[in-house]
Amino acid sequence: QSEPQTSDFGGGCGVSPHQVEQLNKTGLKNHGLDSNGQLYKINSFEFYRYEDVIKLQDDPSYDSAAFEKLLEMNSDVVGWIRFDEPSEINYPVVQGRDNEEYLKRTFEANTNKLGTLFVDVNNPGDFSGRNTFIYGHNMKNGSMFAQLLKYKDDSFYKEHPYFYIYTPDGKVRTYEIFSAGVVKDTSDSYIMDYADDAAFQTYIDYIKQQSAYPTSAEVTTASKIVSLSTCTNVRDDERFLVHGVMIKEEAVK
Repeated sequence: QSEPQTSDFGGGCGVSPHQVEQLNKTGLKNHGLDSNGQLYKINSFEFYRYEDVIKLQDDPSYDSAAFEKLLEMNSDVVGWIRFDEPSEINYPVVQGRDNEEYLKRTFEANTNKLGTLFVDVNNPGDFSGRNTFIYGHNMKNGSMFAQLLKYKDDSFYKEHPYFYIYTPDGKVRTYEIFSAGVVKDTSDSYIMDYADDAAFQTYIDYIKQQSAYPTSAEVTTASKIVSLSTCTNVRDDERFLVHGVMIKEEAVK
């Protein structure tokens, strides 16, 4: 019997800061520059928040062409994740060639300690798998996935149990959080390959047990899960995991 497939996400906590960014060939080309040239940029180290180009369809300023613009900037984009609260989590999501590529690479393909939120390379990039993992740094300035740790508090979960993922196929998926807690980086919570429904049910039961508090969301073997992972910045071998189950999928009009 083969061993269960687990994530090979390479940590990413405590990444050394960079003072200089250099655009690669793709970045130069995307900015209309000579791909054989060189362009350097000095960082100010001020927190940069991506422009809120993805909005709810009932927002008067909703831009239906936003994903086309994102794809032009970076063809690795697979979605955009947004929380009502913590509203700081409002970012593009990519999938690289491995689980190291975007640890220290921004969405614009620049080298930076912020990195980019990215889907595990072993997952389908269209969120069609049973359990899709998205990784992001826990930055000290509160950016990327740092605000996920607010879900340590069950009162915060009760007030803000949902998050949303927009995809280039014109759909928005709503997820309800059903588990949140601290786990070891070697935890079975990171298993992402399930032999059958019974194995998937065993996994669902396990991650519910790992939650810091009980939740009311219904999860079955027919469910689609998204798991959000970041460092705790307390111990190198600890991660904070938030699991959400898809409860609605609709076209963005």
